[in-house]
Amino acid sequence: MSFDRARAIADAVLLEGYLLYPYRASSTKNQFRWTFGVLAPRGWSGAGGCEPWWMETQFLLASEGAARVEGRLRFLQLRRRRVEESANGGYREVGRLEMDGRAVIAFDESEVRELDFSFDVEDGMELEIPFSVPGGESVESVHDAAGTVFGRIRRESLAVEGSIRIRVDPARSAGPTLRRVTIRVENTTPWADSAAARDEALRASCLSSHLLLRAQGGSFVSLLDPPDWARDAVGNCRSTGAFPILAGVEGEDDLLLASPIVLYDHPRIAPESPGDLFDATEIDEILTLRTLTLTDEEKEEVRSTDDRGAAILERTESMPPEVFERLHGAFRKVKQGEMAPLAGEPSARESSAEEPSAEERFPPGSRVILRPGIRRTDAQDLLFAGRVATVEKVMRGIDGEAHLAVTIDDDPAAELHRWYGRFHYYAVDEVEALPQREG
Repeated sequence: MSFDRARAIADAVLLEGYLLYPYRASSTKNQFRWTFGVLAPRGWSGAGGCEPWWMETQFLLASEGAARVEGRLRFLQLRRRRVEESANGGYREVGRLEMDGRAVIAFDESEVRELDFSFDVEDGMELEIPFSVPGGESVESVHDAAGTVFGRIRRESLAVEGSIRIRVDPARSAGPTLRRVTIRVENTTPWADSAAARDEALRASCLSSHLLLRAQGGSFVSLLDPPDWARDAVGNCRSTGAFPILAGVEGEDDLLLASPIVLYDHPRIAPESPGDLFDATEIDEILTLRTLTLTDEEKEEVRSTDDRGAAILERTESMPPEVFERLHGAFRKVKQGEMAPLAGEPSARESSAEEPSAEERFPPGSRVILRPGIRRTDAQDLLFAGRVATVEKVMRGIDGEAHLAVTIDDDPAAELHRWYGRFHYYAVDEVEALPQREG
């Protein structure tokens, strides 16, 4: 057993939002960072700070004998990069240094921290594991082409202290012996300035915090799709800020990831993706194309902002055509021996001669009355119930099911949405057809 097979998923969580496109320090997007998994100092958080100081995950472990869990707490420690220019025999802090056609920019970097722990899974077991990550400071001189000291870069990080609290309780089960494990991570770093700004408190925070866990002598139970014998126990599990999912390959249940971002069981990084773009909810092709459109001045700022951003730029600019083409799309098997149909092709259910396909029933320009079902989770869709809409196109998911992309007829912005390609989507059984308009 190893954490390696889930490390790519964990790293995507760790760096989510670390530096967003256009990857420049001056970008508005990058003025408010570290939005997931922040554990701030308890003193600051408890005095009214906007970030929590603890997270807690609860999960189930099934075993017939002795079982043990190995864990790894991972987070980012902020490292502030200050820029100072040489002046009057000393130094003064500035936001930017420029010399010989290059620039050095003040910015907040980070370092990955990993803390390993382990425990035996026994009823009633309680354990507290304190941890401490030291701070530090380094100074790097900045020279011009002639070798003259032009300024310096100061990198500073504050120490972070905390604890990992573990508790094991028996859980009701109609099958194997089941135990509920609670792991709580706390930031107990001493902090006196309760009125400090968020940017200051982040210096003593655990950022993008998450847990990797692997079982020996037992197996984790899916909280998303549990077996019948564990459903009652799953209903009694509560997690705050760290949501556990099975992180191994399909069919394996010895690896768990508890992250601040809710995922499905057995997540995967798309094999077509050549590297992280710090936005796992975005499409690689779109971000790559956008990155290539940056001006030379913007690209230079990206290189000056952060080494990770510079690596994205270098990878994008040197990407060979065959790798870039893979980003455009891929087939995925939905059932053994079958492939998902291409968009526009009828699914097996709709391919019979007796029943026309969705494309035949609802060609572009068709008018429908919206009848959304109760399974809808978006309240906005329910607000449009009974409204008349125009079908713009028929879209199909990877499962082959048809969905109608529509614009609302009396929406003043309908023409804008049509131009921009921003539609509302409804299943075929959620609309009622209207006669075609004349002309």
